[in-house]
Amino acid sequence: MFDIDWMPKALRQLRKIREQTIRAELVDAAETLHDFPNCKNIKALVNHRYGYRLRVGRYRILFDVDNVVNIIAIQEVKKRNERTY
Repeated sequence: MFDIDWMPKALRQLRKIREQTIRAELVDAAETLHDFPNCKNIKALVNHRYGYRLRVGRYRILFDVDNVVNIIAIQEVKKRNERTY
């Protein structure tokens, strides 16, 4: 069981999303990370600043995992486009 830690940058990006339903969907999807690595729509990133991404519709949650202390640090929440990765 992992604890989820939202970084300030990710919280700012989440607050900028105007649609409440999308914001709630992103938070719900992030809560599924408690059962990491048994989650859907997760992919390990290669040659990227962050270790993993969680796909939620047109948005991506980028995060790192610390297996020693069982913490998932959500680093960024971005809308998918050609510059997301």
